[in-house]
Amino acid sequence: MADHNELGKLGEKLAAELLRAKGYTILEQNYFYDKAEIDIIAQKDTLMVCVEVKTRNSDFFGDPQSFVTPSKIKHLVKAMNFYLEENNIELETRFDIIAVLKNKSVQQVMHYEDAFYFF
Repeated sequence: MADHNELGKLGEKLAAELLRAKGYTILEQNYFYDKAEIDIIAQKDTLMVCVEVKTRNSDFFGDPQSFVTPSKIKHLVKAMNFYLEENNIELETRFDIIAVLKNKSVQQVMHYEDAFYFF
């Protein structure tokens, strides 16, 4: 497996651990619909949360969360809507980003709630 794939998987693992520590229940990981993949679908109390995980080994080109494009957001919203309908879920939904910066000297995991309001 390519190094960037391994880094991405590690980032998703760290993100899931953070969410569990905060009291979220992980319902799905790597959920695919049409052209979109939702990294993590979680629930906390009566709130559904769609989580995009962005992992980088350097912030030289910008923060990991800055790489979530409007097109990516559109696909995530479409996929999450399908997931909710498919599973007959009628709960409030929020879209978060977990940005992971991981290299030999740094491991930083930042959780941005309601992240798409930043764009």
